[in-house]
Amino acid sequence: MSVNTNALGSNKLKRRASLTDTNLLLIITIAVFIVMYICAVLFLKKGFTKPQMFFNILNENASLLVLSCGMTLVMITGGIDISVGQVTSLVCMACAVHLEKNGGNVFTSILLALGIGLAFGIVQGFLVAYMEFQPFIVTLAGLFFAKGMTTIVCSDRVPVTYEPFVKLCRTEITIPFLGSVNKKGIYVPAYVEVGVIVALIVVVVLFCLLRWTKLGRNFYAVGGNNQSANMLGINVKLTKFLAHVLCGLCAGIGGYLFFLHACSGSPLHAQGAEMNAIASSIIGGTLLSGGVGNIAGTLFGVLSLSTIKMIVTSLGLEDAWWTNITVGVMLCIFLLVQSVILARKNNKK
Repeated sequence: MSVNTNALGSNKLKRRASLTDTNLLLIITIAVFIVMYICAVLFLKKGFTKPQMFFNILNENASLLVLSCGMTLVMITGGIDISVGQVTSLVCMACAVHLEKNGGNVFTSILLALGIGLAFGIVQGFLVAYMEFQPFIVTLAGLFFAKGMTTIVCSDRVPVTYEPFVKLCRTEITIPFLGSVNKKGIYVPAYVEVGVIVALIVVVVLFCLLRWTKLGRNFYAVGGNNQSANMLGINVKLTKFLAHVLCGLCAGIGGYLFFLHACSGSPLHAQGAEMNAIASSIIGGTLLSGGVGNIAGTLFGVLSLSTIKMIVTSLGLEDAWWTNITVGVMLCIFLLVQSVILARKNNKK
């Protein structure tokens, strides 16, 4: 009997331990999104009752989702990358000029986008991890460099007319059984863009990386405590370097997804995308201090941020400051929740 009692006790402890800070923040984020969307459906309607409204959120924010996932990886290690928005703009402009003026094709433009993202990730990762410069300063320099390079490539908007790329931009993947009937009585099928599929694949890959690989565990360990991670035999510098490289790669992918959605290059593309990525990660449960975060939470963070913006617009508050105020209030609330969880964690210690 004593063995069975001990086994039952250990099972209970495991169940309690499973509700980690990461899981708790994830549950809160999902609950907030569900409540917001249900309220929008019940009280606002205005299209929220149609499944296509939800798919439009994904269509509009596929690029932001990938950028936010990369940001989450860096923030889990205790760093930050504020260059991703301007890297996205640079990717769009470089790919547009490559297709329109340099005789490029879709495949080479994808390689160009990934190359730009990796270049920023490698250089910034090296400076942060091995030269031990502050991530904020390094990526701030990267932001200004990318902004300048975008203007050097071309200072005007460059619309893309290359037919294979335009065809890819206009490709719609139909979602069966989730369409709706319009005012003329015509059935309109629900759809998502190609970028949404790519973004969801990135989410799944990075979720698996964090949850089931040694590198993912190292990210959490380094973000939790550098010295403890070092004592456990973890290569802290390499881990931080790889986090920035992956974030740069996500910036390249996210930049190309933005390019697919906009079908043009412009110095004004993705303005403030880095702030939205940071906000989405925080709303998704990633702690600024590092060591806590979840890719699934980031997904719902992007959905929550986008939903609240659509709700504000649906209420007739179309001026930009109302959206900014609402997002600011949301961030304050989630930061307060995070501080409570951190206090609980410190009390346990």
